[in-house]
Amino acid sequence: MKFTKVITAAAIAALILAGCKKTESEKIIPNTAEVKKAKEPVVIAPENVQTASFTIEGMTCAVGCAKTIEEELSNLEGVEKAAVDFDKKTATVTFDKTIQNPENLAKIVQETGDGKTYKVSNMKS
Repeated sequence: MKFTKVITAAAIAALILAGCKKTESEKIIPNTAEVKKAKEPVVIAPENVQTASFTIEGMTCAVGCAKTIEEELSNLEGVEKAAVDFDKKTATVTFDKTIQNPENLAKIVQETGDGKTYKVSNMKS
């Protein structure tokens, strides 16, 4: 009985190892057109710095919702920093007030996803 278990385990291990190997031609090489460029750091004149904080309703997870919203806000022109806290359901965005405004930030959040899931409230700037 023990001998049969050992042989079965060895056979399964061999199949897994042999079946999972990828040949050189099967390896995935990222398409350079699809690789996202790192955003250049935004330098804002001190007199133009504004920070907005607001509540976001409708987030159901930290990775799929909060992280996606944070990335959308961070990639906007004129945004220096965006942070979304899933647990507190809040966002804080530092931006150049000559390029962005709180209303546009709220619009971007609400349009993220299907355009109906996220609701912005309690905007403070």
